[in-house]
Amino acid sequence: MTEPALAGARRVLAESPFLAAARGERPRHIPVWFMRQAGRSLPEYRELRKDTPMLDACFEPELLAEITMQPVRRHGVDAAILFSDIVVPLKAAGVEIDIVAGTGPVVASPIRSAADVRALPPLHADQVDAVAAGVTLLVSQLGQTPLIGFAGAPFTLASYLVEGGPSKHHERTKALMHSEPALWHELMDRLSDVALTFLRAQLAAGVDAVQLFDSWAGALSERDYREYVMPHSAKVFEGIADARVPRIHFGVGTSELLPSMREAGADVVGVDWRVPLDVAVSRLAAACPAGKYRPIVQGNLDPAVLLASWDGVEREVRRIIAEGRSAAGHVFNLGHGVLPETDPDVLTRIVELVHSESVR
Repeated sequence: MTEPALAGARRVLAESPFLAAARGERPRHIPVWFMRQAGRSLPEYRELRKDTPMLDACFEPELLAEITMQPVRRHGVDAAILFSDIVVPLKAAGVEIDIVAGTGPVVASPIRSAADVRALPPLHADQVDAVAAGVTLLVSQLGQTPLIGFAGAPFTLASYLVEGGPSKHHERTKALMHSEPALWHELMDRLSDVALTFLRAQLAAGVDAVQLFDSWAGALSERDYREYVMPHSAKVFEGIADARVPRIHFGVGTSELLPSMREAGADVVGVDWRVPLDVAVSRLAAACPAGKYRPIVQGNLDPAVLLASWDGVEREVRRIIAEGRSAAGHVFNLGHGVLPETDPDVLTRIVELVHSESVR
């Protein structure tokens, strides 16, 4: 298999506040985008996708491009994020998986044995050609707005494959991890290759940054994360280092893991709403040799706050902006994804408010 080349021409976005902040430079205003901004809360998204299953939409270049563009047009955010899903590369590789309404990703035949691990198909770049075509369309339409590509991290992919779907306690996953560590690492190595192939295909098509979602890593202790997960996420980050684009790492409930997630290779660390941004910055700085790293963070408004009165929303937005000033760079975002019942006008007002705040 020939790996996509990452050294080709990429858009020059010298004025992008998002890219400036993600590199620890001074942007002209505080940049903002929202996880799950492409869809969910937007009526135009629901209308566009009403007859198309989620995963099907992710493999239709024109459709995924239009969905990705919708929040850029409506909200004026500083970055677009590719409309996709964590399990897209698994589906593309041939894993029988679907997204069930009200449940989430469901795997037809969960991994239960060494034979199951060894039967897991690899992902080849041409299997995500439709996604790459969508990226190419977007690059031609976005003008000066950066495009963020993304993939699910190996642990989160593994948790879906082993549990068979979403899990509250990840008991089967942890049981495999601790009872058969060699098999666990074999599985994770295969999944790091899947994530890496998916990201490299997006980068070759022109995305300007990437985000690795380890959505469920917060279920782990720091010790287990460092032993069983971090080496594989590090393999993914190292495998895209030659693209020289900002690399963002995010997980839910990962307050105790933030320094380790940065150590895995992230340039920007996404922070959920459970820890104040200035505390996160202190933890990240304390874990690094003096002068070696100035933390760059992304986050971290609680998505549920978007359902509060505007006074409550504004108060929280201003607090987070103030806390973010302790970092070398701050990309304003939510602490997880937009909830479906969110009023889109609130998101637009937040963008306007964040942009109105001075950069110090």
